[in-house]
Amino acid sequence: MTAQDPKILQNLATAIGQTHGLAPATFIPADAPFDEAQRHWLNGLLSGLHAIASAATAGSGGVAEAGTALTILYGSQSGNAEALSKELRKYAKTQGFEATVASLDDLQVADLSAINHLLIVAATFGEGEPTDNAAKFYTALMDDTAPELPASLNFSILGLGDSSYADFNKAASDIDRRLGELGATRAADAVLCDVDFDDDFAAWRDATFSSDLFKSAAGAALPPEPVAAGPAFDKNHPFMATLSVAQRLSGAASAKSVNHIELSLAGGGEDLSYDVGDALGVWPINCRKEVQEVLIATGFSGKETVMLKTGPTPLRAALLTRLNLQTVTPKTLEAWGVEKNGEDDQIIDLLQAGAVSDPQRLVEGMRALQPRLYSISSSPKTHPGEVHLTVGEVRYNLHGSDRKGVASTYLGERLVEGGSVGVYVQKSSHFHIPADDTVPLIMIGPGTGIAPFRAFLEEREARGAEGRNWLFFGDQHEECDYLYREQIETWLKDGVLDKLSLAWSRDSAEKVYVQTLLKRDAQEVFDWLENGAAIYICGDANRMAADVDRALREIIMQQGGKSEFEAATYMETLAASHRYQRDVY
Repeated sequence: MTAQDPKILQNLATAIGQTHGLAPATFIPADAPFDEAQRHWLNGLLSGLHAIASAATAGSGGVAEAGTALTILYGSQSGNAEALSKELRKYAKTQGFEATVASLDDLQVADLSAINHLLIVAATFGEGEPTDNAAKFYTALMDDTAPELPASLNFSILGLGDSSYADFNKAASDIDRRLGELGATRAADAVLCDVDFDDDFAAWRDATFSSDLFKSAAGAALPPEPVAAGPAFDKNHPFMATLSVAQRLSGAASAKSVNHIELSLAGGGEDLSYDVGDALGVWPINCRKEVQEVLIATGFSGKETVMLKTGPTPLRAALLTRLNLQTVTPKTLEAWGVEKNGEDDQIIDLLQAGAVSDPQRLVEGMRALQPRLYSISSSPKTHPGEVHLTVGEVRYNLHGSDRKGVASTYLGERLVEGGSVGVYVQKSSHFHIPADDTVPLIMIGPGTGIAPFRAFLEEREARGAEGRNWLFFGDQHEECDYLYREQIETWLKDGVLDKLSLAWSRDSAEKVYVQTLLKRDAQEVFDWLENGAAIYICGDANRMAADVDRALREIIMQQGGKSEFEAATYMETLAASHRYQRDVY
């Protein structure tokens, strides 16, 4: 052994111990026949080996001190709350808790009485509503007949929402308040996150596990789980896909501009694999004209340096790629010390009224630019190495000036074919076709809601699925709004589609919608349900999806001879067996 060997081995031993969350313990007594460096090295080595043996014992079912039981529940629509809950489960192990994860609707309110430690990650969507997989739990919890809960139930709530909406984080706030009213003990204050939630999530997580009620109950802490080999590309590390096709689907006479987008995923490999029903996250770039309007309104050159969370950045670059140029939030009004003149005022409206005179203050009042999620409209079996989207451009007039959406017009107008855009796959756990190819499908998706059902039908065609398929589609005018007409009619002719119901709301004196056709074919719809069909809905949550839901309940009552309560139970059974799924926004 050379003179440097003890130091090398000491560092190695220390690293082994640190890998397993341990500092070198004292295994070698001070009077053992070793010098200080050798004794330190042996202590480090034995600490590391002890940690490895302990982890192996726990992993193989041997005797090891267990973590304290923890229940993590989520209400998730786009997948963010579910992903955070699973991340929370891994972290809980390092804090002495053994967690189980489930959706809120997987539990009854009465089940909470048997739980001592509870964390809930609840998203709010639509007009202050709980998500689909939390709605039943939420309704029961808010009901006057909800059972009292024991003080031994220690809980904390994280909300995911959008502060530009009036009912910001209403679902999470209501759950937090109601649990307290029913007698449970709040271990840490609820944290209500805006769309940029990463920092707030980390702060809430740390505050909860360091709270007295959690810290005092913690069991044996385990080392962090090895990082699983997951996709290399995610929200914070997007893949640069190439735009290969941007083709207008809607006709020139349409009131809407809907584009078919094809992106090449060449080079992404398995890290960009997707299933039909998944969504694609797209990172847009702001319109340069709108950036210039902000600079003109503020009198800034764009060369000024501003400080973002990622570091110092030229103002123009920050406005182009990092900041939301439209949305006014309570944070905006507070940072700029202003009030809205109109309820729907946007950033430019406040700036043109002289709201800001300092570049740093400007960016501190602006929300971070976020990716947009789009339902994937292709099957990877039909289009390997590609992903397709069906995107309606958002355009409107506000305060006498033309306004537009960021991502929809970026894909359809500003991104040139051959250009690159950052993307990632957002996996869906609640909107997938059955593995059983014999199950009949009823798909309801007017307008751009057709997107996932184009993917479903491509997938079923590629798989040679035997199950029957019934598509409800429509829009304003058949002549100019019939998206994917040729493909749909080919499916009908070839027998991939067994039944096609088309609703055109402006082609006759009577306004015909998809829910109108559901009611017209009520007996057949109910027969399909009774024969095991699964129903899928994609589109607007507040109008179309709500109307379709009501129509389905009416059909079940009328055709099945059921009461309103029995129809609700029927729908709950469909949802619980994954035969009623919605991709709504």
